[in-house]
Amino acid sequence: MTRYFFIILLMGVLGVLVVVKAGIIIFAERQYWSDVADRFVRENVVVKPNRGNIISSDGKLMASSMPKYHIYMDFKAGGKAKEDSLTLHFDEICQGLNRIFPDKLVNYFRTHLKNGWNKGSRNYLIYPRRISYSQYKAVKELPVFSMSSNRGGFHTREYNHREKPFGTLAERTLGELYPDVEQGAKNGLELAFDSLLKGENGVTHRKKVRNQYINITDVPPVDGCDLITTIDVGMQDICEKALLDKLHEINGNVGVVVLMEVETGDVKAIVNMTKGRDGVYREERNNAISDMMEPGSTFKTASLMVALEDGYITPEDGVDTGNGVMMMHKRPMRDHNWRRGGYQYLTVPQILMVSSNIGISYLIDKHYGNNPDKFVEGLYRMSLHEPLNLQIPGEGKPNIRRPRDGRWSKTALPWMSIGYETQIPPMNTLTFYNAIANNGKMVKPRFVKATARNGEIIKEYPVEVINPSICSRKTLDQIQEMLELVVSKGLGSAAGSNQFSVSGKTGTAQISQGAGGYKTGTVHYLVSFCGYFPSENPKYSCIVAIQKPGLPASGGLMAGSVFGRIAERVYAKDLTLNLAHAVDSTSVPIPDVKPGDLVQANYVLSRLKVATKNEFTKPRTRDLPVWGNIEKETAQVILKNNKISGDIVPNVVGMGAKDAVYLLESKGLQVSLSGVGKVKSQSLAKGTTIKKGQTIRIYLQ
Repeated sequence: MTRYFFIILLMGVLGVLVVVKAGIIIFAERQYWSDVADRFVRENVVVKPNRGNIISSDGKLMASSMPKYHIYMDFKAGGKAKEDSLTLHFDEICQGLNRIFPDKLVNYFRTHLKNGWNKGSRNYLIYPRRISYSQYKAVKELPVFSMSSNRGGFHTREYNHREKPFGTLAERTLGELYPDVEQGAKNGLELAFDSLLKGENGVTHRKKVRNQYINITDVPPVDGCDLITTIDVGMQDICEKALLDKLHEINGNVGVVVLMEVETGDVKAIVNMTKGRDGVYREERNNAISDMMEPGSTFKTASLMVALEDGYITPEDGVDTGNGVMMMHKRPMRDHNWRRGGYQYLTVPQILMVSSNIGISYLIDKHYGNNPDKFVEGLYRMSLHEPLNLQIPGEGKPNIRRPRDGRWSKTALPWMSIGYETQIPPMNTLTFYNAIANNGKMVKPRFVKATARNGEIIKEYPVEVINPSICSRKTLDQIQEMLELVVSKGLGSAAGSNQFSVSGKTGTAQISQGAGGYKTGTVHYLVSFCGYFPSENPKYSCIVAIQKPGLPASGGLMAGSVFGRIAERVYAKDLTLNLAHAVDSTSVPIPDVKPGDLVQANYVLSRLKVATKNEFTKPRTRDLPVWGNIEKETAQVILKNNKISGDIVPNVVGMGAKDAVYLLESKGLQVSLSGVGKVKSQSLAKGTTIKKGQTIRIYLQ
């Protein structure tokens, strides 16, 4: 029995060890064995396409794909021959890694790699951070690492990395990708247009020729389309800076700005800032399209438009607001200045100018109190209840309830008329005001104008009309005149400008604190301003909405001042002069051409019909660059070839960033950029002997 017991115990221990090892393989080493399996696949190997770029309306690159890698070593691959080679070149490998990754010392790599070697790890992380493609190529040239993965054990894991040259600008609207290549997009335009951006996979198979495997393409991959957005980088920057300055000043929690082109509905800028626990403002969610909040006084314009359109009121009518407090169905309705004695008698334009709660609610309750559904029908007639079906995900649907929906009281109508009892996202409010500026035509906000591939337009997204006319021409003229008075003589003066006229409406509303209503804890406010400019011939509409805790809270002073700052800077940016007046009609203007790829320069100059003199030999294919310098003469541009030795640092001063980076990286250098414009200086002098993997910093100006 004792022998049987020990046999059973031994078998049990072996069984446990088998289960443990199986668990390690399934979970801890899953990715490694998956990669190994992929390396041995010979048929139907999937080839990933390049993801398309996202481009601004003014042609600037806003998002582009750059592969990133984690590098690993399988210390058991290759057997005795690999171990001997690793022993022989160990110091050389550690020194090479230190040269490529100077933040880690040679001794670090010695200790680190020996640790993995002693453990016999099959999936050992060589460097803790993700590395660039140029760094990966440099590592691949080191001894042992240059072998095939089966012999040398060096292998990688590729990550989806999206490079954004303008940092966090319009970050939430552009969207993000998951780090894993297979997971795709998280949000924003990246998610909405994921199927177009990611392209189509290709298929290859591997064939053995003379004891070597070569890849043979069965189906070539199709690269993703580029998105041409409506975002203007300059305007986006203007809006973001203006909003952040005000958020810091008033300690705001959330801030939103959307700038839209009136005629087309093109969103030129969209900013969504939320204050984090660390006090830093970031784009965490797309509040402009998703926040379902009571709009407050910006809604009063819609209330007056309904009453004017139905013929119940005229601009000559008025209301005696008294001392600023009026009982509405046993509840007090107050104007913002009720503590100072109120406004007394106000005409309809004055009611909107000073944003009188009593004036609006009295008129709407008087004419629609017995038939509130007719008032709501008027709002529906202006398409305020309709979802916009935007090109990006996450939009909220306006909630404008009707009496027949239930939960309706006598006070619902007067409070709805001043922007409570209803929820509308900021983007929908802006779309309504944009329709007023666009002579009554309501157009759908547009984020993407077209998709393109290799510079050719694949598909265009035309302007979509939601409602061809939200009201009659007579009503529209009356509303437009009132909105201009709000800024020129009313509470919206901070949004105005001395250079051009502005129209719009202020908004200040308490934010409901959930189940506790408006009386739980610190009172929060939504201050906003929505309008358009210039008033006579509107080109842009804009909404500014800020959530802040406590008083003071003023839509005109806080949100209006942000609107005014944005309007003046956008208006100044949009000013263009007729260049024909600045050119001598008897001369031929010769453009400034940067040194760099002469083939590309010649191509552009020929399309511009600029006379050129080519003093270089053209390559057989246009894809091959020819590096050289440019000389300008009175009537032509001379393109001169500049021979570049393969083992010395070239001179890239004067080149554009694209040509400079391409040339330097082709020489095996790692490039670090600083600044904007053309290359002013380089850290490694021209003519210096190149050391592979060496870093060179170039300064642009």
